[in-house]
Amino acid sequence: MNHKWRNFFYVLLLLSTVFSQTASVYAEAEREEPAVSAPEYVLMEAETGTVIAQKEKDVRRSPASVTKIMTLLLIFDQLENGSLKMEDKVITSAYAKSMGGSQVFLEEGEEQTVETMIKCIVIASGNDASVAMAEHISGNEQEFVKEMNKRAAGLGMNNTHFEDCCGLTDSDGHYTTAYDIALMSRELINKYPQILKYSSVWMDTILHTTRQGTKEFGLSNTNRLLRTYNGCVGLKTGSTSKAKFCLSAVAQRNGITMIAVVMAAPDSKSRIKDASALLDQGFSKCRLYKDDAPVKLPEISVKKGKEKTVSLVYEKQFRYLSTDGVGIENIRKKLKLPKSVEAPVKKGQRAGEIIYSQGRKEIGRISVVYENSVPKAGYMDCLKNVTEIFCF
Repeated sequence: MNHKWRNFFYVLLLLSTVFSQTASVYAEAEREEPAVSAPEYVLMEAETGTVIAQKEKDVRRSPASVTKIMTLLLIFDQLENGSLKMEDKVITSAYAKSMGGSQVFLEEGEEQTVETMIKCIVIASGNDASVAMAEHISGNEQEFVKEMNKRAAGLGMNNTHFEDCCGLTDSDGHYTTAYDIALMSRELINKYPQILKYSSVWMDTILHTTRQGTKEFGLSNTNRLLRTYNGCVGLKTGSTSKAKFCLSAVAQRNGITMIAVVMAAPDSKSRIKDASALLDQGFSKCRLYKDDAPVKLPEISVKKGKEKTVSLVYEKQFRYLSTDGVGIENIRKKLKLPKSVEAPVKKGQRAGEIIYSQGRKEIGRISVVYENSVPKAGYMDCLKNVTEIFCF
């Protein structure tokens, strides 16, 4: 083979290698992108709040009954602070009874417990139950909605504004985003994980007791993902002609909780398919590391203090979410602390840090803080110390 032909084959080999690598990159990119038909979506890991996948996450849309996630959050806030109890009786008003859309057909004057109302909201998406609870907590729906918007602002839901407590309105002033829904979903399930006991129920019954007597009424969950996706435990569906088909889906596998939010899907089957694709992607690529056995912290010597040493604690537990499918093995820790500190020392003040790394990559760090305060020693403290030395 002459020199000319040898060069020709070298070029062909080089080109085939380049095209092969390019095709591999494109194939990998295709694998990374979930097959979602909805125009807006977010996939979030619940513990760290990491957004794993998203498309148009800040586009404002009508959320339909997904609105009820905020309604439930306020209900559980009231249960937490003691203003409300599960066994409290809630009376349905004529206004609450008049709600259309999805409902559990509460009668005017009918009494139900708070827990029953929660079931009606979570499982059957009852608009009447939502309004009855809003009135019970705040006196009327308008005041309750004000609290919903305050709570949303506190969570950083910067593209959200509510005008009712159930999502029945078609007003352009009632809107949120896929990202904001993920934020309020995360707050609800992290702060009040007991909600999942209700949102994971497929079917249940309640008793209507009115002047006409007592009759049983069946509740059927609007979230069909509970029956089709392994690990699904909630959370809330929604649909109107304006909002189309929305869903905030929560699923748990191998110690990881995923939140998949889908907005404006064209139909019910599409939103289920989209949420499933997002959850599949999250569980396939993500591994969660929690430091359950942190480095034992020493006491630090305190100069010129009332106490000679001060104890240390970690500011929080370290958590790291690996999203590249590599895993969470061989994580190293490095503790950085001063040998001593000068008084005064304030409780909660940062003393040092622990740095986490995997291979050559730093994956995070958390602060080490003082467990208690140590005031600066006064004249009498110094005198006492001198006395103790000489007495010894």
